[in-house]
Amino acid sequence: MIRAWLTPTLLVLAGLLAAGSRAADGGWGVGLVLLAVLLLLAFVASPAFFPRSIGAAEALRRSGTDGRPVVYWRPGCTFCMRLRARLGVRARQAYWVDIWRDPEGAAAVRAVNGGNETVPTVLLDGRHHTNPDPAWLRDRIDGPAHPDAGPPGR
Repeated sequence: MIRAWLTPTLLVLAGLLAAGSRAADGGWGVGLVLLAVLLLLAFVASPAFFPRSIGAAEALRRSGTDGRPVVYWRPGCTFCMRLRARLGVRARQAYWVDIWRDPEGAAAVRAVNGGNETVPTVLLDGRHHTNPDPAWLRDRIDGPAHPDAGPPGR
C-alpha cells in the first residue's frame, strides 16, 4: 500500500517545496500555480483517482453476470492513468483490479502477457486486450450498435 502512495506523496512534497521557494522570492503567483499543477498530478497518480478496486475473482464473477469489462491496473502506471482519464465517467462502468493489492489479478495479467505485469490489461467478452486504445474501450462500454437499431438520432 505504501508504494501506491509514494509517487503522489513525492509530488505533493515537490509542490510544497516549489511553492515555498517561489513565495520566499516574492513570486506568490508562480508558486501557487506550481503547487496547483503538482497537486493535480499527485491526485491523478494516486489510487483515489481510480474507481474502487475489487478482487479479481469478484470482478470476474460480476463481469460474467453483466458483461462489463475488467480492467487490471496498478497505481503510478501512466498508461492506466491515461485510460482512466480518457474514460471519464464511463470508468465506473468497468471493474478495476489493482494488481499490487490482488495476487490473483497479477497472476492473470502475467498469464496473458508473457510473464510480464503489463497494465492496463482489459478483459472483455472473454478476450484480454493489453493497453487498449481508450476510445475503443469507451465504445465498448457505451455498447455495440445493434444491426436493426438504425443510425443514431432516430
